[in-house]
Order: sequence, then structure tokens, then C-alpha cells
Amino acid sequence: MILLNGPRTRRRRLGVAAAAAGLLSALLTAAPAAATPDPGDGPAASKEVSGSARAEVRDAIAGGEIPGQDEIVHSANIEHLVNIPKDTLPGTNSDLAFQGKYAFAGNYDGFRIFDISNPKAPKTVSQVLCPGSQNDISVSGDLLFLSTDSSRSDSSCNSTTQPATEKSSWEGMKVFDISDKRNPKYVAAVETACGSHTHTLVPERKNVYVYVSSYSPNAAYPDCQPPHDGISVIKVPRNAPEKAALVGFPVLFPGEGPDGGGNPGAPTNPGVSKTTGCHDITVLPSEDLAAGACMGDGILFSIEDPERPKVIDRVQDNVNFAFWHSATFNQKANKVVFTDELGGGGAATCNAEIGPNRGADGIYDIVGKGDKRKLVFRSYFKIPRHQADTENCVAHNGSLIPVKGKDLMVQAWYQGGVSVWDFTDSSRPKEIAYFERGPVTTDRIVTGGSWSAYYYNGYIYSNDIAKGFDVLKLDDRRTDPAQRVHLRELNVQTQPDYFD
Repeated sequence: MILLNGPRTRRRRLGVAAAAAGLLSALLTAAPAAATPDPGDGPAASKEVSGSARAEVRDAIAGGEIPGQDEIVHSANIEHLVNIPKDTLPGTNSDLAFQGKYAFAGNYDGFRIFDISNPKAPKTVSQVLCPGSQNDISVSGDLLFLSTDSSRSDSSCNSTTQPATEKSSWEGMKVFDISDKRNPKYVAAVETACGSHTHTLVPERKNVYVYVSSYSPNAAYPDCQPPHDGISVIKVPRNAPEKAALVGFPVLFPGEGPDGGGNPGAPTNPGVSKTTGCHDITVLPSEDLAAGACMGDGILFSIEDPERPKVIDRVQDNVNFAFWHSATFNQKANKVVFTDELGGGGAATCNAEIGPNRGADGIYDIVGKGDKRKLVFRSYFKIPRHQADTENCVAHNGSLIPVKGKDLMVQAWYQGGVSVWDFTDSSRPKEIAYFERGPVTTDRIVTGGSWSAYYYNGYIYSNDIAKGFDVLKLDDRRTDPAQRVHLRELNVQTQPDYFD
């Protein structure tokens, strides 16, 4: 392990090989085929790189410009407490949720529950085998929710992969009873159009509403017909979760034509994804507000009536944003950070050729009041450490670090690692801490790195696609006040009012 005193400028000469130039051209002229790595039920995706690119990676490691293969580096204000490797679930690790002393870790093959009462020594409580990419996960009370976004033979946890054109194919939401963390029970399934790539909870006392995000309709798939320009809304009674049911499909992008009214994408807007649904939604229940990252569009909408969300404002960035992936509000609800998952999460985009404004975060101020609120762009943020051409790296899932009067965030960047950054000044964001590993491989791109990095009750938890579950500890006067904030539950896409 190498301990560094602070962020360093790296990889200024990497990525000039022909392979990198070819990648840049492809990323700028075509929308990503998928919003996140989708290795199905098998191992993570692997892509060859050119011989010259491989040589550059080896030279950069030898010269100390980047960490060695799997070598850990971090800033002096972060401590790596522990790594828990993958166990009986070999698939891609995905999202995280938290409740009390437990962390819930999604995996393409199911989910794993950790006891994190001692963050330095997490213990596995249970593992549930239930394949169905990408198994986006969240919890509320005694209920756990799991997204299925690949065509399955049926809704059971014993299902197998099959073509979506089969009449029996199933995709959608699964619901588990987790009152006994050692023995979760599968209690309900709700099929949704185009499956469930991600989902977001809007919890109420008697019911939990689930906003299901999915996209990329195909006229050949019977459950996924265009235009697919909205979200599925599921209502789950807490006392009778087996009665979970679809209650609506509000259209967020009304418009003429077969694809609805979202961003048309290429060729009208080269390099931008056509909007055929949403990738992810973040809600701020205390403000009845939500932000949607919807492929070619970013939206702000009211959820005062959770069954009938209403769009307030909509923005596009046809210069630098290829795929609107996720959103994070600040605590005052006067800013939102959108991420651009350029290259679908499987490409090397943290290099000099792609630059600081693509595959980055876009910071927007929210100005005005009520239904007249508008999103106003302020700046981009991207990690300052260039990565190798064998490292998939782009902006991904993160959360606020709750410090009053400051806007601080921790964020996953796949093989770019974990970044802690400050956007209190919307126009001048800056990184204040980081943690990363060297390349998974030095001769090809193998999908890996941190999928989600979230702050919960004094610690940062990261779910690494390939390496497993990491726990980090910040030691920085700027983030120390957050240690006084303790939550009973955290689903990052359902943002709490930290100081209520």
C-alpha cells in the first residue's frame, strides 16, 4: 500500500495510443449501448487494447505515474479499514443500502447482508441467490426491493436467462421480507415494462411507492413497446406486501412521434443517448421533489402526489453529456449533481483525450420557487487523476456527506476509485480525498472498480464490482462534523433530511 499526502497529477502522457483515439471517436459519435456494465450471468466484460496501449500502462506503472496492478493508493486523510471479498455470489457487485447495523449489497446473482456494527470487521449475515441483473437494491422497514433487468424464464429466484421474445419472459421488481435478516423471504413480484434497471422508494407510513426506471424499448419485445417515455409506479402495502401492484405509468416526456418527446439523440444530437426512459431517479421526500437522470435529459419534478409526479423543469447538455445516469441533491435542495456515464461504464474515459468535462458530474443550481423552479448549469467536476487505458472509469454512484453549511459528496468512479469532493461553491468544485486501486489488468479492459460509494454513520462503504466490499474512514476536519449524524436507514436515491 502507498500512502500519499494528497491528490497527485498522474497519467499526463497516457492514452495517446491509436486505441485511445479510436475509443474517443466512438464515444463522441455513438450513444452508449448500455448504461452500466451488463455482463449478464457470467464474468465481467473484457475488451482488448492495443499493444502500444499495453506498453504505456506498463511504463506508467514502472515510472510511478499510476498504481501497480491491484495496488491500493489513497490520500492521507482516508484510511482503508477492510476489504471483504465476494463469496458465494460470483456476479458483478452493484448497489448498496443500509438499515441500522446492516448493509445490503446487491449483486447480479442476488444480494448479501452484512452486519457492520463493527465497521472494521463486517460479518456476513446471509446471502440470497436470486439472479437477475442488475439487482439494484433498497430497503424500507421489513421490506427489501430488488430490480431485475434481464429477461428471465419466470419471476422466481430459480429462473434462467432466456430471450426477451419468449412469451414467458419476465422482468421487473421483486420484494423480500427481511424481518429476519438471517432468512430473507421472497414475498412478491411485479412485472414492469422494460424491466427494472434501477428503482427508487417513496416511503409512506402505510405504503411504499416504488419508482421503476427502465429504458431502451424494442418493438420486438412484447413487454417493452415504444414509446417508453415514463416510469412505472408500484404501490406496496407494508402490512400486505404480497399485494404489491402497478398503479400507474406517468409519462415524463410527452410528445409526438413513435419515441415520445425526449432527447432524439443521434443523429440529431451526435454522441447523446436518445431518451427512451429514465436510468435513475433520486427523490427528496422532505421537499416533495425529485430529480431524474433520463438518458438524454435531466429533469426536476414534483412528487407531492407520489402516484402522479409532475415535471417542473428539463435540461439537456448536447455538448458534454452522453448519458444522464444519476442525480444527487444537496441538503438545502438548491443544487443537484447529475452524472454522465459516458461509454456505459465499461470504457476508459478518465484520461487526457476525453478531458475534464465528459464522463463527469454536472452541477446545477435550482433557482426559483415551487413549480417555477429551474435548473441552471454551473460547472463540471471530474477526478483529477488520469487512469490507464485498461481501466474503466467514469462518474457513478455517490452520496452526500452530511455537514451543515457545506456541500460534500463521496462518489464511485469504477476503477477511478472513490472520490470525496466539495461543491459548496457550485462553480468551483474540488476534490478533498480519494481511494483507488491500480488496474485490474494491464493488457485489457476488465470491468471492475467501485460501483457505489456511500457515507453512512461515520464511514464510507464501497461495493467494488470485482474486489468486494470495502470500508473506508475519513479523517478530515471538513468532514468530521458528519460523524455526529446517525441514520436508522439509508437508501441513497431516497435522500433523507439529515438535519431534521
